[in-house]
Amino acid sequence: MLGLPEQIKACLFDLDGVLTPTAAVHAAAWKEMFDAFLEQRARHGGDPFVPFSVHDDYPAYVDGRPRADGVRSFLASRRIGLPVGSPADPPTAQTVHGLGKRKNEIVTARLRQGGIAAYPGSVRYLRALADAGVGRAVVSSSANCAQVLTAAGIDGLLPVRIDAAVAARERLAGKPAPDTYLAAARKLRAEPWQSAVFEDALAGVEAGRAGGFGFVVGVDRVGHADALLTHGADITIPDLAVLLEPGEQPGAHGRADRAGRATADDGSLS
Repeated sequence: MLGLPEQIKACLFDLDGVLTPTAAVHAAAWKEMFDAFLEQRARHGGDPFVPFSVHDDYPAYVDGRPRADGVRSFLASRRIGLPVGSPADPPTAQTVHGLGKRKNEIVTARLRQGGIAAYPGSVRYLRALADAGVGRAVVSSSANCAQVLTAAGIDGLLPVRIDAAVAARERLAGKPAPDTYLAAARKLRAEPWQSAVFEDALAGVEAGRAGGFGFVVGVDRVGHADALLTHGADITIPDLAVLLEPGEQPGAHGRADRAGRATADDGSLS
């Protein structure tokens, strides 16, 4: 009744967009920060101002990646070079870390103003996994992961947390590298083939595919199911609660996965 292949004993979840609706907050914060930077650059350099696109730039260059990697990736797409700087840079610094710090100030202010609640379907699914004795971990590139989990009231449902602080301490490469997901599986004493990855970001499903995980679930809340499948998801769903439905899962779409196991094309799970 969990909608998973039989061998799965651990479930590894991205945070923003999978467990909590904070992906939209992050996207808006990235746009506010980059637009201000690009507009200022256009005024002083004479280049035309081309705003940051939440629809195109966010999923392609930023979503799911560690903050500094997201800054570097987007700037490279615009052929803009900036010094990397250091994590100690202030948000006013014209460096990669400075821009990242500026974005984080915006997102934390937005989260304070708007509050945080987990997706009801995600809470139902986490509780069902807990009742079934399936291991659970959150794997997030966010430096605010712990605070968001606590504010959303779901920290007790996720015994293992791999976030930006853990990745820095253990020197784990960020998504799309699989390192953070592999670390979570190890902490749950599960092999990759026994673990399922739940992601809404293209970089995240790429990490799941690169790590050889047993099942990669793309959570499509914004209408990019095809891109999630192309980048490595075995199946896409609009909400985690879909996996709790008996028989066919409406809205679920899959493909033949990398090991040749058939996931359903007709809306049902094997």
